[in-house]
Amino acid sequence: MIAMATMISMEGITKTYHLGELDVPVLKEINLSIEDGEYVAIMGASGSGKSTLMNIIGCLDRPTSGQYILDGRELTTLDDDELADIRNQYIGFVFQQFNLLPRLTALENVMLPMIYADVPRSQRLKSAIAALENIGLGDRLTNRPSQLSGGQQQRVAIARALVNHPALVLADEPTGALDSKTSHEIMNLLTELNQQGTTIAIVTHDATVADQTKRVIQMQDGVIVERAIAQHF
Repeated sequence: MIAMATMISMEGITKTYHLGELDVPVLKEINLSIEDGEYVAIMGASGSGKSTLMNIIGCLDRPTSGQYILDGRELTTLDDDELADIRNQYIGFVFQQFNLLPRLTALENVMLPMIYADVPRSQRLKSAIAALENIGLGDRLTNRPSQLSGGQQQRVAIARALVNHPALVLADEPTGALDSKTSHEIMNLLTELNQQGTTIAIVTHDATVADQTKRVIQMQDGVIVERAIAQHF
């Protein structure tokens, strides 16, 4: 059996916010490993620390202490510019509220990460069109977000997350703003992407979403309390 490479390795990760004279510990000695190609859910109630953990995994925030290695690279010593480069090179983000720019078309929204990566315009167009066609929106290239349904907007957001071929996709409550039918379609799309080899971590409070992944990491009060294989696997 071939051993899987480790995508995410965290040891002793803590996060404490300093509010005036008050210290508020949010993450407490987190040890976490996610393998290349895994499909995991980080689950917990509001205030459990799951969103803070995702922000650290995604290099949007820094831990107070501990070691974080992403795809073999130690990140806790990097400066802000270096972390921005890591985000652009390695990580794709999908958010509950889509975070599309309203004045841009679907095509232009998907092209944005490639602009930051200095991809030539001709290649940006080609890659963005292919990304939208791959998620079934090849006929919506010139539509702005207000002209798309919630499910279509989330598909655009997923195309944007994937267009630079990230090693890791982080999805924060990706179905939270969608109805049940559309949520099911988006989860099917994420499952298909994982089956193609993309490492995906979903942050959710919804057990029906978590159960569609392959492993559930349960958080409570800033600690991991359980790691379980999802029930349908």
